[in-house]
Amino acid sequence: MTATKGLEGIVAASSSISSIYDGVLAYRGINIDDLAERASFEETAYLLWYGKLPNASELEQLHKQLSDYAAVPEAVLEQMKLYPADANTMAVLRTAVSALALYDDSANDNSPASNQLKAIKLQTQIPTIIAAFARIREGKEPVHPLSGVSLAHNFLYMLTGEEPDEVAIRALDQALVLHADHELNASTFSARVTIATLSDIYSGVTSAIGTLKGPLHGGANEAVMNMLAEIGTLEQAEPYIKQKLANREKIMGFGHRVYKQGDPRAKHLQRMSRQLSLMKGDTTLYDISVKVEQLVTSQKGLKPNVDFYSASVYTLLGIPRDLFTPIFAISRLSGWTAHILEQLEDNRLIRPRAEYTGVTNQRFIPIELR
Repeated sequence: MTATKGLEGIVAASSSISSIYDGVLAYRGINIDDLAERASFEETAYLLWYGKLPNASELEQLHKQLSDYAAVPEAVLEQMKLYPADANTMAVLRTAVSALALYDDSANDNSPASNQLKAIKLQTQIPTIIAAFARIREGKEPVHPLSGVSLAHNFLYMLTGEEPDEVAIRALDQALVLHADHELNASTFSARVTIATLSDIYSGVTSAIGTLKGPLHGGANEAVMNMLAEIGTLEQAEPYIKQKLANREKIMGFGHRVYKQGDPRAKHLQRMSRQLSLMKGDTTLYDISVKVEQLVTSQKGLKPNVDFYSASVYTLLGIPRDLFTPIFAISRLSGWTAHILEQLEDNRLIRPRAEYTGVTNQRFIPIELR
C-alpha cells in the first residue's frame, strides 16, 4: 500500500449531487452559470436535496418550512450570551449547532424523512445563529427572523435589524448559490465520514463546520480581505504584490487544486463586486481587486478562485470580516446535508488504510531495563 498525500486524485465515493469535469461545475447536472444567473438559493437547495428543481407549489412549501423553523430554541440563544464576545465565530457556530441537537427530540432519528426535515431546520437556523451572535457580542438583542422572505433577505435583516435593499439581497443570494456544493471537498468529506458511522445529522454538520474552520478551506476569503485592507489604495497594489512575490509568499484567493483553467464561480462574484461598488459610489475595493488579479495572473499564471471576489462582495454588503466563513457555512449546509442524505441511502463505514512508515521488529524492553 502506498499513501497519496492529501488523497489527491483518489476517488473516495460515488455521488450524483455535483460534478467538476473539464473545469465545469454542475449541481445535479445543471451548469453553475445557469443556476447563478437564474435560480434562487432556495431552488438550489431543493435541487441538491431532492435531485430536481422545485415546481411552484414545492418551492412555496419549502419557503414555508424555512420560515416556520427559522427561530432557534431560546436556551441556545441564552447559552450564546455566555460565550466570550471575542470568540472565534466558527467556534461559536460549531458549538451552537451541536447544542441544537439537545433540543430536538428527533435528533437521533436517522430515518430519511426525519433527516430531510432536520436538513431544512439546520438550513434556516444556522443564519439565525450567526446573526444572533453578531448582535449579542455588540451588546444587542438578537432580531427575530421574518416570515415569508428569502433566506438571504432574512439573514441581512437579522444582522442589522433593517430592511436590506434588493441589490444586496440578490448579491448574497447569488453568493449562496455559488458556494452551495463542491463535490467531495474537505468539509463535505468530514460530514460523510461522520454520518457513515450512523451518527446523527447534527454530528455530521458539526464535523463539517469544524473542518471548514481551518484557513486552508474556509478562511481564504477573510485572508483576502485582510490583504486588500493592507494594500489600502490602488497605487499600493503593484508594489505590495511584487514584494509578496519576491518573498515567495502565498497570495490568498488564487489557484485551486481542482480548477487548472480558473474557477467558474469567480466571474459571477467579480460582477457582483463591481455592481455593489457602483451602487455605493466607491469602486476602490473593486479596483484594487482587479489590479491584484492582473498582477498575479500575469506573473504567476494563477487565476482567482471563488474566495477572491467574495471578500469584496461581503465587505460591500457591510458584513463583518469574521462572518465571511460562517456565511460560507450557511450556503454549504445545503451541500453537506445533501451528501449526508446520499451517504445514508447506501451506507458503508468509511475506513481507509494508512501506509506504515515507522520502525519495525522492535523488542519490548521491561520497564526496569529502560
